[in-house]
Amino acid sequence: MTNEVKIWAEKETNGLIKEILPINRLTRLIFANTLYFKGSWNQKFDASITKDYDFHLMSDCSVKVPFMTSKKKQFIRALNCFEVLGLPYKKGEDKRQFTMYFFLPNAKDGLPNLVEKVASESDLLQHKLPFDKVEVGDFRIPKFNISFGLETSDMLKELGVVLPFSGGGLTKMVNSSVSQNLCVSKIFHKSFIEVNEEGTEAAAVCAMTVQYQCMRVPTVMDFAADHPFLYLIRDDLTGTILFVGQVLNPLDGDLSNP
Repeated sequence: MTNEVKIWAEKETNGLIKEILPINRLTRLIFANTLYFKGSWNQKFDASITKDYDFHLMSDCSVKVPFMTSKKKQFIRALNCFEVLGLPYKKGEDKRQFTMYFFLPNAKDGLPNLVEKVASESDLLQHKLPFDKVEVGDFRIPKFNISFGLETSDMLKELGVVLPFSGGGLTKMVNSSVSQNLCVSKIFHKSFIEVNEEGTEAAAVCAMTVQYQCMRVPTVMDFAADHPFLYLIRDDLTGTILFVGQVLNPLDGDLSNP
């Protein structure tokens, strides 16, 4: 079963995610789904002018990171304590429009406050987006390649989702003579995203194991993402958010939990 799950995850994510969860002798069922996204920027960056600059970390240190840049007009919106940049992808055959949005706090250490603001204002990610292009001055976006994994069962229990983890929690979901003894043991999530001059490639896998219970717009705007920021990929037609995350250090490729 372990090998089958690995093969399935690798195939469904185009090779980006090869392993998602541990399986033991008590495992009876696995529920899993994947999300894969690959998009080319509507306006690609010129790789020949990508240049290293300082990226300022939360620890007051800095690291040298390759930054993409462009002199073309960009979708940027300035708000009270942060700026939002929208980088559209080319439309596919279905003509759907996807965009990657960068939420950059004004303060170099402002990401925690921005995340708290997003958590308390549920419509912020949907209603503070830029719709007008502006001339740019200092415009820089770091390249990054990040994978992340975590086990989420404890988080869900803290939120009050406890029935699936108890004995017989899956009785109505599973048609089995032993369903009264089945319960969710672990829920794993793993994701990957790469942003470069060409565009974005991203994937996510979520798997669950079941076992026996035992303002005014200026004419020219800067947008230099040289400190921690929030990002998301959004289907602009439906408003559905496919991926959301934060970049603390573009050089930290693996942010998986131990």
